[in-house]
Amino acid sequence: MSRATLRDWRDRVGSESDPVDCPLCTNGKPPAGPYAHLLGLYLGDGCLSAGKKQVYALRVACDNKYPRLIHEAEASIRAVHPFRPVHRAQAVGYISVVSYWKHWPCLFPQHGPGPKHLRQIKLAAWQRDLVTEEPGGFLRGLFHSDGCRVANWATRRVAGELKRYEYPRYQFSNESSDIMALCQWALDLLAIPWRMPRPNALSVAKRQAVASLDQHVGPKS
Repeated sequence: MSRATLRDWRDRVGSESDPVDCPLCTNGKPPAGPYAHLLGLYLGDGCLSAGKKQVYALRVACDNKYPRLIHEAEASIRAVHPFRPVHRAQAVGYISVVSYWKHWPCLFPQHGPGPKHLRQIKLAAWQRDLVTEEPGGFLRGLFHSDGCRVANWATRRVAGELKRYEYPRYQFSNESSDIMALCQWALDLLAIPWRMPRPNALSVAKRQAVASLDQHVGPKS
């Protein structure tokens, strides 16, 4: 029997026997910073899958090229649910950061059948409160899932000579209009201007706007 199978069995059994430690089920809330970040990751590259006895696996897919992103995803999961282990499952080209818990659907009521862009994605009031408290962490999760910081270039004629200029900008792409609207809302909370070159693509390109977003997101690494 493989180590991965034994580890999955251990985590599932442990989750089934845990006391009710869900903050929502005990009239509390998860920690704002880690949860806002994890919510952004979940809406981008995360999913919930049901196992035996209603134990759910939260999986966040992270590209192998970005070890810091993987570490941050794991740290946010541990902060939100510190009672059970978090482990990494290697797949082709990416790592899934995985945690088992009966109460993941409580924390992610957006869970449902089918791709996210084919169903409504609407935040609960308590989720909106946490994102309002920590919009930078939420944007970090979104942009590190479905966004990037790239070098753009443009040409301008100066004194009769054509010169090339390079400048950084952020791009965010998502097929869900609901998730796109949440990204726009979070940027508005931080007074960061954005534009929509396409219905499924958002751009932050003004110098001060990029500098502001750098404080909360930054390049993937």
